[in-house]
Amino acid sequence: MSKGPDLRLGALWRFATAITVFNIVGHLYLGFEQAWAYPFVALATAYATEMVLEILESRGYGRKPRFLGVGFKGFIEFLLPAHITAMAISMLLYSNKSLLPIAFAAAAGIASKYLFRIQVEGRFRHFYNPSNFGIALTLVTFHWVGIAPPYMFTENLLTTGDLVLPAIILCSGTFLNTRFTRRIPLIVAWLATFALQALLRSTFFGTPLTAPFLPMTGMAFLLFTFYMVSDPSTTPSKPLSQVLFGAGVAATYGLLLVDHIVFTLFFALSIVCTVRGIALYAGEVLRQRREAAALQPASAPVPSMPATARSGFAGDSPAV
Repeated sequence: MSKGPDLRLGALWRFATAITVFNIVGHLYLGFEQAWAYPFVALATAYATEMVLEILESRGYGRKPRFLGVGFKGFIEFLLPAHITAMAISMLLYSNKSLLPIAFAAAAGIASKYLFRIQVEGRFRHFYNPSNFGIALTLVTFHWVGIAPPYMFTENLLTTGDLVLPAIILCSGTFLNTRFTRRIPLIVAWLATFALQALLRSTFFGTPLTAPFLPMTGMAFLLFTFYMVSDPSTTPSKPLSQVLFGAGVAATYGLLLVDHIVFTLFFALSIVCTVRGIALYAGEVLRQRREAAALQPASAPVPSMPATARSGFAGDSPAV
């Protein structure tokens, strides 16, 4: 029976192509304010970190590194996740003229895949979105680093362009997440719960009704929705679990915002990924215990003593 197309590889190729084109167009035309050095530093750091950690891991397990012996195409496919992580980091972070935070974010994001993993049914799985983890850790570590201003995504566009570009992102993101990642339930739950928390904040905290809904109209929100919160490698695959994950990120966002915490999207996703990682670990421990208990032989019952044999024991002799 022939296997169907590899949806994961298809998604990686399309995500990598889309985010690369968007970065190039952003720097050339849209109005990206970061230096051109950002993506090159992020890419070099991500590639190097991925390869070094893969070599170290392969030596520990006594196997060949996954990027060797697979040809040029296989080598490129090995680097696709690192490429996507680097492009996202260079596009979303802003550290003025300093390149150290960009390199730090790229290295931290790639390292999170090797450091924070759980063995689920015999396979190791990382549970943090690499680019989101790198960005969140950098924002905490370097207090003077911020997120790229949202206006830069459409700064040089006219009225028509302000509508066309979001429409392209919306259509391409919907196609990718429908055809390849299968994360539409997660996205719908994320959007619905985000709107709900916006309405609740407006109702109970006196926020003007339009203010909490404004983030949903920006390009940064679209990119986060279709290219980060829906990452297939670090989100559940079952529809109900997807709904809980997406709703959890939006609810956490609302709670953090009520507490006046900035950069809320990235921290909310990190928190939910942490909770999911703990849940995966606990579920795996319980599964292993159940399997171990099922493999243990049942205790053999103690045979009852025949009455004739019992009569020979002291104290059981009949009276003479």
